[in-house]
Amino acid sequence: MGIISIDLGTTNIKVAAYNKSLQLLFIETENVKYLSDGDRVEFDAEQYFEMVSSAIRRCCERSYSGSDNMHQIVLTGQAESLIMVDTEGKPLRKGISWLDTRSKEECDELTAAFDEETCFQITGQPTIIPTWPITKMLWIRKHEPHIFSQVAKYLMLKDYIQFRLTGKLYGEYSIYNFTHYFDIRKKQYWEEMIAYCGVSVEQLPQLVEPCTNIGAITRAVADDLGLHPETNVNVGTLDHFAGMIGTGNIREGIISESTGTVLSIATMVHSPVFGNLRIPCHYGPFKDTYVLLPVCESGGISLEWFKGNFLEDYTFSEMNVELQKKKIPNELIFLPYITGVNAPDFNANASGVFYGIRLKHDKLDFTLAIMEGVVHLLKKNMMCLEQVGVKAEMIISTGGGARSELWSQMKSDITEYIVAIPENEEAACLGAAMIGAVSDGLFPSYEKAVEQCVAIKHKFMPKNNDKFQTKHELFNRLFDQIIPVYDYDSENVIL
Repeated sequence: MGIISIDLGTTNIKVAAYNKSLQLLFIETENVKYLSDGDRVEFDAEQYFEMVSSAIRRCCERSYSGSDNMHQIVLTGQAESLIMVDTEGKPLRKGISWLDTRSKEECDELTAAFDEETCFQITGQPTIIPTWPITKMLWIRKHEPHIFSQVAKYLMLKDYIQFRLTGKLYGEYSIYNFTHYFDIRKKQYWEEMIAYCGVSVEQLPQLVEPCTNIGAITRAVADDLGLHPETNVNVGTLDHFAGMIGTGNIREGIISESTGTVLSIATMVHSPVFGNLRIPCHYGPFKDTYVLLPVCESGGISLEWFKGNFLEDYTFSEMNVELQKKKIPNELIFLPYITGVNAPDFNANASGVFYGIRLKHDKLDFTLAIMEGVVHLLKKNMMCLEQVGVKAEMIISTGGGARSELWSQMKSDITEYIVAIPENEEAACLGAAMIGAVSDGLFPSYEKAVEQCVAIKHKFMPKNNDKFQTKHELFNRLFDQIIPVYDYDSENVIL
């Protein structure tokens, strides 16, 4: 018996093979390819599936002997990327990535048509942003009517991949949290919202609970991938939630954060929280659970952007060595809002700012300021969670950022929490494998799976550093005074 975890990532597709004891046997990755043009970010859905298939094939060849072994495939990954298919399940056009922001005007239209508080109470999302697929549907209706008239089904990326594997169309609740047309308390589509955009429920997949087994792969897929024809597919859950499971964050009182392309913070609650702070609230990975999930798109992507443009000659490892020689905290301040502001401030017009620049500063000073700025954003969100009653003894840190001891210590110093680093770096893949193991009866519960499979390799303790706290106060004051200063679309100063 083997479990194959598939993480349908934004930057990389990861396929990991585990044995029945959840020991990682091998992991394969594929780099995702995009077609970008201004605000538009698209991808070839069929090519994406072929990359998934190729990674599964290579991973299994390295991990399992022969095709007689029964397997279970568990999916996790990104949420909002939209694929439109015809009656035969074939894509009608390129898929639209969640990174795509073409639908700003549609956001304004929907915001005018639907009361903000009503939207929050139904979807758990405090504002309508271009990320949500509902805004892309309205854009397609207005700008590509020839495509709109042919759409048989609107699918999220994970729906499409599981359809290609099994021939069955399902969507699971934790992914549909991110569409802005899912009622998180009634666990059904918000028909008034989709009807406004000219979409019917019949054009959407049947919804099921996260972590549901939907049946075996098709015979054609089994033959193509060399898998047993009775290999089952589990719909799994959102990558952030799989990461929670993979780090042991499966009950109230635990907070986890991931600094990857985005910065996400997650904590589980047993009833929806709709407070004045308007923290995003989602249906969770387990039945009738909920997750407070502030997601900041201006997270690790800020560092990726700077390194890609100004530090191409450095590896991340070399960069961290050089940064250790710098004065910490750095004199520069960076407001990391290069993609606008999500939680807790919500402002699409916000932009990134470097403050305090002097002649002595070099590109490594700017790098350190970026890392600090992302952590100050983390602290803002942690303080909001504390205000709604969430308090934990530590933060469990995952994602690419957790590999940096410098960044992890900075997180502890600025947030004043213990920062714990799990032994397994691939938390989402492990979490997906744990879903498969519990679903298949290899573990009697998630608690037992966590007990057996999750370990902490290092803890960073907060130091008594008043300079960081003073700098955080300045960070907040700068945001209040500077962001936003300019609306690039209307070319108006909007101080």
